[in-house]
Amino acid sequence: MTDYAKAREVAEQAREKEWARPSFGRQLFLGNFRLDLVHPAPALPETDAKKGEEFLRALRRFLDTRVDPALIERTAQVPDEVVKGLAELGAFGITIEEEYGGLGLSHLDYGRALMLVGSYCPALSTLLSAHQSIGVPQPLKQFGTEEQKRRFLPRCAKGEVSAFLLTEPDVGSDPARLATTAVRDGDDYVLDGVKLWTTNGVVAGLLVVMARTGKKISAFVVEADTPGITVERRNAFMGLRGIENGVTRFHRVRVPAANLIGREGQGLKIALTTLNTGRLSLPAVCAGNAKWAVKIAREWGDARVQWGRRIGEHEAVARKIAFIAGTAYALEAVMDLSCRLADEKSNDIRIEAALAKLYASEMAWQVADELVQIRGGRGYETAESLAARGERGVPAEQVLRDMRINRIFEGSTEIMQLLIAREAVDAHLTVAGELIDPSLGGRAKARAAVKAGGFYARWLPTLVAGTGNRPGSYAEFGALARHLRYVERTSRKLARATFYGMSRWQGRLEHKQGFLGRIVDIGAELFAITATCVRAREDEAELGRKPAEIADTFCHQARLRADALFDRLWDNSDARDVRLARHVLRGRYTFLEEGILDASIDGPWIAATAHGPSATGNVHRSIS
Repeated sequence: MTDYAKAREVAEQAREKEWARPSFGRQLFLGNFRLDLVHPAPALPETDAKKGEEFLRALRRFLDTRVDPALIERTAQVPDEVVKGLAELGAFGITIEEEYGGLGLSHLDYGRALMLVGSYCPALSTLLSAHQSIGVPQPLKQFGTEEQKRRFLPRCAKGEVSAFLLTEPDVGSDPARLATTAVRDGDDYVLDGVKLWTTNGVVAGLLVVMARTGKKISAFVVEADTPGITVERRNAFMGLRGIENGVTRFHRVRVPAANLIGREGQGLKIALTTLNTGRLSLPAVCAGNAKWAVKIAREWGDARVQWGRRIGEHEAVARKIAFIAGTAYALEAVMDLSCRLADEKSNDIRIEAALAKLYASEMAWQVADELVQIRGGRGYETAESLAARGERGVPAEQVLRDMRINRIFEGSTEIMQLLIAREAVDAHLTVAGELIDPSLGGRAKARAAVKAGGFYARWLPTLVAGTGNRPGSYAEFGALARHLRYVERTSRKLARATFYGMSRWQGRLEHKQGFLGRIVDIGAELFAITATCVRAREDEAELGRKPAEIADTFCHQARLRADALFDRLWDNSDARDVRLARHVLRGRYTFLEEGILDASIDGPWIAATAHGPSATGNVHRSIS
């Protein structure tokens, strides 16, 4: 078996294969626009909503009076007193049940909290989300034993920081290469290996560690002060300068077998299932930054005058302001809807959460980039420098730097596209997968052809016409109804395009990553349009026509992007790009590199990570 086949097999084994609950996203990619699954959006019980509002008010007061984001940026560290103050508020246990010492709030309130914190200090929101979304609390809530929950969740709720350790120097999105091992020895497991980019790892008291147990991967809760654990360094980054991210080495680390989460071999499944809701933290932070960008764009666009007019009145800038405002409203709508679906638990949201993460991280980055452009030279200048010469210290360039990692965090854009695409074509592979399986003989393929023929005979006719072809459909949405009709029509068009791709490339479709990426991006635009219309319809009761005005412009923008992606499904340079890239990698065009100097510091591309004791000091520190 090739390395690629092994990696694919590992990922496929970890996938959640059943669809026990309905999924708006899955149906969208099948050409079935199930608006009833998301509208009206599930509402929180009044008592829960009140608890959430009280916490958010307290959190806002704390941020405003006791947190200095400029200090965190300047010193590259969150002060211990800030961490302890957040712990006293309960900010480290927002979604942990009250019986385990947490606040027991909803995913929606958690998202709103991260939106608030992220708009003010992205490094601080990373500390909180890495702890709660992918650290110890979420895996234990879903897979932990009652004894594990009672041992560890109260500590997490009180502010003992946790971290998630999966990535290694030679392991990114390919878990088949995982080298950290956990070998059973009596009542313990013995862990050996090196973990990279351990967000919160420098200050964490509790760790979730993924390690290989035989041929499969398992998950463990590990006490960070266990002998044999060394945080060898704290990493420094382009942005998020206050995060405590390190390199952690395990050398003969004994972990009680009772700390195994779930069963042996469930590690990747636990990680992927945890991320179904854990990924919602990034859309929240992205929405917060986009909403902040609206405020700055509005104030600056009104104050700055060039050529006799406010710059916001010039069409070139006005288009950017409209993009920022429309996208900010949409990102909050996507976050809001996804979190509500997570709270209601009646839908399978694995696709929706992944779409939210993908879409928010890409669009918020564009928002930050456009804000810097609107600000001009002041957008490129640091807030500290601006303030030193007497102007308002707007940290636009910092937000641009801080936001960039979101396109990589918790699944890069490219990996997210492939992950979502795999779920989007799942129905096809279920009924027609055997047709493209080279290991099956003629008789098996004949049976598969009959099965697939029956499915497609029923399914394909449903893609011809639907509610979106009727002018009066979705009338309750007023002027926004036309956008929902567009989503319904385009959902069917998207499903037809996916079917054509399956028919054309069959088993090779999984390698057509450009095609699959565009399919997913179209689906993301359709999801964003839907969420935005649903949100605007709900906001209308309190705010009148204003939300619909913003939503209408955003939907037009999103439709243009989706239509352009459709054009590129079949008319693109993908094959030429791949061919050219292969030539580049083989050194055919090294003449392009003449006339330059490389400022890189010498060293291997990937650091050697042999098992063994640490040769460096331990930079792990406790919050004091």
